[in-house]
Amino acid sequence: MEITIGVQHQARELTLESDLTADEVAAVVQAALTDKTPTIELTDTRGRRVIVPTAALGFVEIGAETKGRVGFGSI
Repeated sequence: MEITIGVQHQARELTLESDLTADEVAAVVQAALTDKTPTIELTDTRGRRVIVPTAALGFVEIGAETKGRVGFGSI
């Protein structure tokens, strides 16, 4: 699943692919905002960690879950 994070005062967004479900990502973000945790930490599909200060969080966009395609079908 693709996750896009907007950080305040930054022109570019952070984009990462994660193995988490949409509900799991939403739970991590909501817990950080509700519990006043200083950072949000997510791990992408390659094992890289992304840590964003909660106070600088602009938005989090959670993309639709996609399944890998197999074959060379045409539409």
